[in-house]
Amino acid sequence: MDQIRVIAEQFQTEGKILEIQPFGNGLINTTYQVICAGDGSREKRYILQRINHDIFKKPWELMENIRNVTEFLKKKITAAGGDPERETLTVIGAGNQDYVKTESGEYWRMYLLIEDAYTMEAVEKPEDFYHCAVSFGNFQRQLADYPAETLYETIPNFHNTVSRFADFVKAVEADVCGRKAEVEAEIRFIMEREADCRAICDALTAGEIPLRVTHNDTKINNIMLDNETGKAICVIDLDTIMPGSSLYDFGDSIRSGANTGAEDETDLSKVSCDTELFECYARGYVEGCAGSLTDREIDMLPMGAKVITLEQGIRFLTDYLQGDTYYKTTRPGQNLDRTRTQLKMVADMEQKWDVLQEIVKNC
Repeated sequence: MDQIRVIAEQFQTEGKILEIQPFGNGLINTTYQVICAGDGSREKRYILQRINHDIFKKPWELMENIRNVTEFLKKKITAAGGDPERETLTVIGAGNQDYVKTESGEYWRMYLLIEDAYTMEAVEKPEDFYHCAVSFGNFQRQLADYPAETLYETIPNFHNTVSRFADFVKAVEADVCGRKAEVEAEIRFIMEREADCRAICDALTAGEIPLRVTHNDTKINNIMLDNETGKAICVIDLDTIMPGSSLYDFGDSIRSGANTGAEDETDLSKVSCDTELFECYARGYVEGCAGSLTDREIDMLPMGAKVITLEQGIRFLTDYLQGDTYYKTTRPGQNLDRTRTQLKMVADMEQKWDVLQEIVKNC
């Protein structure tokens, strides 16, 4: 812990560091809570994180994205009479940089901890999903006039479904683990939907939908909720802030939050797209965006849900064909089960397509 203290002391915290302790259960970044002696009787608390350099190859670009976006948000929040220290992340500097690089090549960053707030790991009731949607929609609205093209791609081609499809085809052709024969049905399902993989990318290229700032990891556990009211107050985990489409963020929320089964469910009869949850999220997202979405974006919301779910299925199956080298697994065949839940979700969306479109129309 002495080494962690040396790193923490390089950031511009208020007060003497009293204690450092492990914090949270994140899978990507290593996280600590740093407790300092603040002004008065209340301690000042910070979040210290080691940025995963294996996933984020250029941490300095990642931190530039986060610094610029959060400073932009703080101005919007202040102008609206809000609390910028609770309603967006606050980056703590280290000298003239937003990170500390150690001699061993690790990159560390620090945020002010958002007090009197918590996160949820899963949707417990439709109202939770609605409030999550309003928060991500509001995030989209606040950043509607941010120049998205100036952001770095922290993970190149992250939601480029055309590129993901091409990688999948290469994995099928290579069949390095000899697993192709057992997944012919899944391969065929994906191949039959190649045109869907182009839907969002083509719409962006043609200018049918605008390039926007996107969060790209819109799960409910990336929303901070107020301890007293239970209402969403802040969007967190901005590592994948990049230029993209609002359909990415909407689609990823539906993929993860409106699925009635677990992500690696082995009983596919339990997997479906819950239309009640879809309606809650669509209504909340459009409400939160407050007129900042175009008519074409709203029309394409069901396609966003379908494409991002299909994309995730493609990624899981690609990894399975390549020997489970990217996604962590706890049992044999887990990536294949993950693939099948995503594809079942896509098939269920297709069966309910008219219903999903009617829901969006009513929004």
